Amino acid sequence: MATLMQKLARLWRHRWSEGQVHRTFPPEVLLRLERAVTASESLHTGQIRLCVEGGLPYSYIWRGASARERAVALFGKLRIWDTEHNNGVLIYLLLADHAIEIIADRAVARAVPQSTWDALVQEMQQSFQNHAYADGMERTLQRVSGLLAEHFPRDTHSARTPAADELPDAPVVQGRFFKDR
Repeated sequence: MATLMQKLARLWRHRWSEGQVHRTFPPEVLLRLERAVTASESLHTGQIRLCVEGGLPYSYIWRGASARERAVALFGKLRIWDTEHNNGVLIYLLLADHAIEIIADRAVARAVPQSTWDALVQEMQQSFQNHAYADGMERTLQRVSGLLAEHFPRDTHSARTPAADELPDAPVVQGRFFKDR
């Protein structure tokens, strides 16, 4: 159980990190990532959401919640679990804790082993250690897109394949200084 001082230190780190989001992912980078998601989803029936958060909400910090817990909550809040083929993927970055989580819906989790997701997270962490946040996010997006295209290819000739986007393509930027999307 975290002491009061540990909680306050984590709270300070998370509030400070919220101000870093716009420097790490400026509007032009967010637009580039949105376009990459749109291009990706033309290759498969999966749905990819990117979420960047500077710091956790107060309630998460106070109860000692993990980045994984927050990513799972956002997976539900953003309705990624609600796609027609259960093949949505969330790529979540929490700057304050230097945490990366990839949450895959049921169909994707059955098709892609956890070790693959773990390797992608490791690659992203290496990029982020070099302060190449946008490049790391984009490379991971391309890798996830390849996995979805392999397991859930878009068949433009099939009546069963949805042609429309089920979820927005714009990255979600969460935090006190940003309006939830």
